[in-house]
Amino acid sequence: MTIKFTLNDKGNPAGKLADAELQFDEGPLQGLKLIGFAIWERRGASSRNVTFPARQYSVNGERRSFALLRPVAEVSAQNAVRDMILQAYAAFQEEAEAISA
Repeated sequence: MTIKFTLNDKGNPAGKLADAELQFDEGPLQGLKLIGFAIWERRGASSRNVTFPARQYSVNGERRSFALLRPVAEVSAQNAVRDMILQAYAAFQEEAEAISA
């Protein structure tokens, strides 16, 4: 699996650093990609967060969100994907800084 990033050059919305997509290189998902991940800078902290793909819908005028990538049993299963995306983004950022230096 390869993780690709699209930087948020516009700075809008505030705190959003980049969009991410997972591209599958082998197995039954080969040639497909999963989009909708975003990397955010946390307010007042130097850490980052990843949001997962979701679909918004409305119930009685109230906006809700339905997660598209959900754990089968263990809630912490998403942590491995989140950590992998954050590590790949850190490497991507280091590489971009090395090129621009």
